[in-house]
Amino acid sequence: MKRILLLTMLCFLLTGCGKEEKTEQTKYTPITADEAKTIIDGEDEYILLDVRTQTEYEEGHIEGAYLIPDNEINVRAEDELADKDTTILVYCRSGRRSKLAAQSLADLGYTNVYEFGGIIDWPYETVK
Repeated sequence: MKRILLLTMLCFLLTGCGKEEKTEQTKYTPITADEAKTIIDGEDEYILLDVRTQTEYEEGHIEGAYLIPDNEINVRAEDELADKDTTILVYCRSGRRSKLAAQSLADLGYTNVYEFGGIIDWPYETVK
């Protein structure tokens, strides 16, 4: 009986059972392409962030997009995206990299990050 009690207490101590911890991960907001277009058309203060490669960007991008490849977000964001409260709209080709980049931005303390997937699903005009 003592052994069971001891094991139970050990479990609580090792796993943190019984104490409250903040486990909420910082978040970004997923939105649709239509919602992103509404923000682009209706707001003056936002950054449209393309997180694809330079080559992909040159092949076609959404007008006004700023390029920071997803694998450079953690190194470049704080220098190039100074205001952490600015609305940032993030996209890539299909949505995988934009989700990772949006989470990285949220982890860096950016508070208004919106991820809208990939340019392959963008039903509006693009520029080359």
